[in-house]
Amino acid sequence: MNQERLMQVILLPHVSEKGTRIADANRQFVFKVLPNADKTEIKAAVEQLFNVKVKSVRTLNVKGKQKVFKQVRGRRKDWKKAYVTLQKGNDINFVGAE
Repeated sequence: MNQERLMQVILLPHVSEKGTRIADANRQFVFKVLPNADKTEIKAAVEQLFNVKVKSVRTLNVKGKQKVFKQVRGRRKDWKKAYVTLQKGNDINFVGAE
């Protein structure tokens, strides 16, 4: 796979209460990814960036919310979320250096 493409697939980790619970219980991490990224690209990108072994990847498309600011109606952008499950013995530490 193209190394430049893999470096662009993962946009940022999606940190939330649900994501933290899942990470603690199941070794799953949540990432915001490119809308046109597929599961094999996401798996390769996570393995390359964090030096871990990925067990599985699940993706879903999040629809943007309708919002109103004063009398102007707007809509947030749609985005793609990936749940990445790691194999036993692997972990990702976002807080500090390893």
